[in-house]
Amino acid sequence: MTLQKLFLTFGGAGLSPKAPGTVGTLASLPVGVAILHYFGMETLFMLTIAITIIAVFEINKYETSTGIHDQQHIVIDEAAGMWLALMIAVSTAVTMPYPYAEILAIIFSFASFRLFDIWKPSTIGWIDREVKGGMGVMMDDVLAGIAGGILSSVLLIAIGKLF
Repeated sequence: MTLQKLFLTFGGAGLSPKAPGTVGTLASLPVGVAILHYFGMETLFMLTIAITIIAVFEINKYETSTGIHDQQHIVIDEAAGMWLALMIAVSTAVTMPYPYAEILAIIFSFASFRLFDIWKPSTIGWIDREVKGGMGVMMDDVLAGIAGGILSSVLLIAIGKLF
């Protein structure tokens, strides 16, 4: 396996025969949580930006060599989207007065990111259908991550209002 394919499949997670997007998202979640815990939000944010930019160019090269757009085993986009959802949710969770808010943020960010990534409503779906190349592959997941993070935050705040 080439270094490029290792990167695009998030360490091989995208090579799963069943649900490679979900497997890639699950693989990226503990990595994101560990980076948040040990290095902080700023580090995860900068890593997400760097990976997104690098992935756009690497996906363009990969698609040119294979001739196929948005292959299912490419899951680096899921990692970027998952990390965005996670950062937004955890930023809200740390302000909540109830116990286990950060655990809920992790669960909600995963579930809501997958919801938006699979459902692809509105602009997310438009980008997925119309924008070609690495930009299209990455940007629909970036938007799904932002939407998932916002939904997670709304849920965390709603739970806070109940208690």
